[in-house]
Amino acid sequence: MTRDDEIHQRISALVEEEHQLRASGASDEHRRRLTELERQLDQAWDLLRQRQAAREFGKDASEVTERSESQVEGYIQ
Repeated sequence: MTRDDEIHQRISALVEEEHQLRASGASDEHRRRLTELERQLDQAWDLLRQRQAAREFGKDASEVTERSESQVEGYIQ
C-alpha cells in the first residue's frame, strides 16, 4: 500500500467492517476484532498523515513507511 487512494480504500474497508461488527452485536470475538480494527485504522490514518506531511515539506511521499502498531498507539490523542 503506497498510494493515497489505496490507503483511503483500506480505511473505507476497515470502517465498513467496523460498522458491520457494531451492528451485529457485542460478542467477545467481535470486541477483539473491533480492537484490532481500531489499531489498523490508527495505523492507516497515521500513514496517510505522514504522506501528506512529506509532500507539504517537499519530500517524496512514497518513501514514507507505516509505523508499528506500538508506535502509533503510543501517541497521545
